[in-house]
Amino acid sequence: MTSTISDADRERAAGGVPASYPGAALIALAAFVSFVLSVSLWFADSREEALFVGLWVPSILSLGGFYAALGGGRS
Repeated sequence: MTSTISDADRERAAGGVPASYPGAALIALAAFVSFVLSVSLWFADSREEALFVGLWVPSILSLGGFYAALGGGRS
């Protein structure tokens, strides 16, 4: 007896974001840009601004996770 597992189910079981989630790349890009901006500010001796911008990264990723948990806006 063989069972068929869809690619989306396989990705969910592996803890990944389903490939059909359209905003995943945008969320990852926004978090990466925020991280790079934070590091740049840190080394430019703008420490407080760097910490402020650095806090955007988990916020952006949390927003993406929340959106994905809601079904990614799909009906």
